[in-house]
Amino acid sequence: MDATEPHLLVVDDDARLRDLLRRYLTDQGFRVTTAGDAAEARRKLEGIAFDLLVLDVMMPGENGLQLTASLRASSRVPILLLTAKVETVDRIDGLERGADDYLTKPFEPRELVLRIRNILQRSATESERLTVLRLGEYRLDVRRGELRRGDEPVRLTGAEQSLLAALAAHPGAAISREALAEATQLGGNLRAVDVQVTRLRRKIERDPRFPRYLQTVRGTGYVLKPD
Repeated sequence: MDATEPHLLVVDDDARLRDLLRRYLTDQGFRVTTAGDAAEARRKLEGIAFDLLVLDVMMPGENGLQLTASLRASSRVPILLLTAKVETVDRIDGLERGADDYLTKPFEPRELVLRIRNILQRSATESERLTVLRLGEYRLDVRRGELRRGDEPVRLTGAEQSLLAALAAHPGAAISREALAEATQLGGNLRAVDVQVTRLRRKIERDPRFPRYLQTVRGTGYVLKPD
C-alpha cells in the first residue's frame, strides 16, 4: 500500500462491521487502521496522524459524539459519523459537535467511499489555504519549509526544519514523540526529539520556558499552535 494514500481510522465496537469496513476501504485504495472503542482510538491517535476518522456514534463508554467534541478541542482531523439513529436532531447534534459528515446505518458502501472522498477533497482545499502559518512575529511557509521573521529568513537545521514541517502538517493536533522521531528520521531517538524541540523553541518563542506556539502535551508529545 502506497504510504501517500489517505490513512483512515475506523472506530466501531462491532468487530464484524469493523473488519468488513477495513477490507472494503483497503480495496478502495485507503490505508485503514481500526479501533474497537474510543479508548483504543485515542491510543492510536497518539502515535499516528490520520487523514480522516470514521466513528460509530453508539459505542460503550465514551461514544462517538463525545469523542468528536473532545477531539475538536485540539484537532482539525476530518470526522465522519456512522449511526443507526435517523432523526434530524441526532444528525444536527453530530454536526454541532464538529463532525464533517453523518451517515446512517445501514448504508451503501459506495456512498461511504464517496462521502469520505468528498470530505478529503474539502480538507485538501482547506489545507491549501493554510500554507502560511503565523507564529507571532514569525511566518512559516509550510510548502517551502521556510521560516521568516519579518522579511528576514530564520536559519533552521535539517532536523529543526523536518520537525517543524511534521508539526505544521497538523496544526493544533498533538503528535507523539514516536511519530515525530519517525518523521524527522531520528531513528526512534525520543530524547533527540526533545532536544530539537528545545532548540526550535529558542528560535520561535519569546520565552522558551513558557512556550506559546510549540507546546508540550503531557503523556503524548508536542503540538504546534499557530495564531
